[in-house]
Amino acid sequence: SLLHLPVRRCKPELVAPAKSTPHEQKLLSDIDDQESLRAQFPAIQFYRYEPSMKGKDIAEVIKEALAQTLVFYYPFAGRLKEGANGKLIVDCNGDGVMFIKADTDITLEQFGEPLQPPFPCFEELLFDVPGSQAMLNCPLLIYLHLIYIKVFTNTPSIPPVWERYLLNARDPPRVTFTHHEYDRVEATVIMDNMVECSFFFGPVEVSLLRSLLPLHLRHCTKFELITACLLRCQTIAMNLDPEEQVRMLCIAHVRSKFNPPLPSGYYGNVLVSPTAITTVKNLCHNPVGYAVELIKKAIANVTEEFIKSTADLFAIRGKSLYVPAVIGSYGISDLMHMGFENVYFGWGKAEFGGTAPKATGLVSFFIPTKNKATN
Repeated sequence: SLLHLPVRRCKPELVAPAKSTPHEQKLLSDIDDQESLRAQFPAIQFYRYEPSMKGKDIAEVIKEALAQTLVFYYPFAGRLKEGANGKLIVDCNGDGVMFIKADTDITLEQFGEPLQPPFPCFEELLFDVPGSQAMLNCPLLIYLHLIYIKVFTNTPSIPPVWERYLLNARDPPRVTFTHHEYDRVEATVIMDNMVECSFFFGPVEVSLLRSLLPLHLRHCTKFELITACLLRCQTIAMNLDPEEQVRMLCIAHVRSKFNPPLPSGYYGNVLVSPTAITTVKNLCHNPVGYAVELIKKAIANVTEEFIKSTADLFAIRGKSLYVPAVIGSYGISDLMHMGFENVYFGWGKAEFGGTAPKATGLVSFFIPTKNKATN
């Protein structure tokens, strides 16, 4: 069975920048520094065989590309340290990122059509660096064959920009929004039987869902529409008390909201989580248009001021705000335009590129896909 196919994993090695890079310490922004982001985010890429690369050691090609890229993105070759008041600092010491070559006898076709998470063998391919869950003093980036934690582009045409202070709290900080995404709530139900699976929403499915909405809501975005439906389905499936509150955290990448714009080469987190909040009873007993309205209102909140208010909240209340294990809090992140499939190693676009996290039932991801009919 694919699920038990042996993976031959080589010894881990560190890949350092190809040239000497600055040795310095860099502060993260208050948005980067939030505790909910102190986690590993696995992603996966599938590439087809490229005849022009015949005879080349693919692992060596990737290592060379990685070493060249790290000259520009040298903080990734460093290590996280903790400064005063728990503030994270990147110690740019050039130690390098971790790379592990692994082989297994699988063809792309054996993963099925279309390619979709969960992927067989993924747990065997992932390498858990001892102690790395603590994040400090560990490699910031881990490559396993074509598996990695953060996405690089090739040698950048736009120089990378650190300038994390642009997303720091104001002085003095002032919270101007009610941030329900960071409400302190207790888990009332423990769910330990969550199953990971993929659902496809193509033009036909989206059209059908739109037809369920009143006319004034049919111009909503696909993200608003599908998110509303997922929130409703998830809540029904969890069979919570009708008076229980539920939250949908719309994890948003919001660099476009800044005026003046952030530098185009800025590669820090620009993430906030506008949140729709309601009760189980209201969500389940109303038509899906009710959920769409909630999501639309939450997303409409996201302005530059909302982002600054979020950073200010961290400054006032500390970074340990969001407890992602609270049942009734459900997150969704739109990765449709993140460009996972465009990461270039010399053999074209990836057949699939996206996140492949362990199933928790608490966060879902929108990722692009294609099938043979639509290519």
